[in-house]
Amino acid sequence: MELPQRVTIIEVGPRDGLQNEKQLVPAEDKIRFIHKLKSSGIQEMELTSFVSPKWVPQMGDAEQVIEHCTDDSTRNIVLVPNGKGVERLLSSGCKNAAFFVGVSDTFNRKNINKSTRESMDELTPLIRDLKRKGFFVRACISTAFYCPYEGKMDEQAVLKLCEEFSDLGVDELSVADTIGLANPQEVYDLFALLKHHLPSALLIAAHFHDTRGMALANIFSALQAGVDRFDTSAGGLGGCPFAPGATGNVATEDTVYMLNRMGISTGIQLDLLLEAVEFISPFVSRSLQSRQYLLSKHERGCPRSL
Repeated sequence: MELPQRVTIIEVGPRDGLQNEKQLVPAEDKIRFIHKLKSSGIQEMELTSFVSPKWVPQMGDAEQVIEHCTDDSTRNIVLVPNGKGVERLLSSGCKNAAFFVGVSDTFNRKNINKSTRESMDELTPLIRDLKRKGFFVRACISTAFYCPYEGKMDEQAVLKLCEEFSDLGVDELSVADTIGLANPQEVYDLFALLKHHLPSALLIAAHFHDTRGMALANIFSALQAGVDRFDTSAGGLGGCPFAPGATGNVATEDTVYMLNRMGISTGIQLDLLLEAVEFISPFVSRSLQSRQYLLSKHERGCPRSL
């Protein structure tokens, strides 16, 4: 079996993980959380998003977070959903942008009130302009496997959307199992297809939710298909509001532990990563259920969460 010797973790906890939290996390604590994550060795991270504070109050402090978290050599990524978000990005000084589009028209409409085609028509000039200005651009492909409204997505539709982003010159695709329904065979088949048809210079990351406990198995399957970049969330923070019972993104600490045991380097120190998870845990509304975090609590003599 041929697997990569090194994997890059893209930490999405501060953005994707916290954005649906009803309990507002103070900006200064988000900043401390981010610095703790970076101290563990994480080199790429989604910090925040330039969405309307009216719709996502948790991200209302985006400028403050960026001001205190981008003065280093790590890749600091900000989600920008539209032209207004791009304007804020240009004013912030951050040089790494992420956009998102759903393969599913229905999901895209529920999320941002636009069809997939309408989203692409809006984003195309924005992406071209950012690439001309030297920005790193990441495209997040939502519902790449299943949609809660339309069911299983067609692989060719996923490939077509990815090719359109590739033609625009994006640097990376983050291909997401948004509702956590994909299985390892489906994961291997889709990523093998993308790897075969897309340019080798295009970075491809896999983004899994652990709704049904399949995320680590899906990561292993993606590794076999040649993927060496993964979006993960410290503490397993996050979740999809359209997936009942969703338990959030795959936990960074569980992913790092598995990869370490397999002899695959991540450059991340697990003990420092767990310190970051312990720090943020009092600020979130649900108990964290990642295996490594619960084990570390048990080893410190703390009671397990029920």
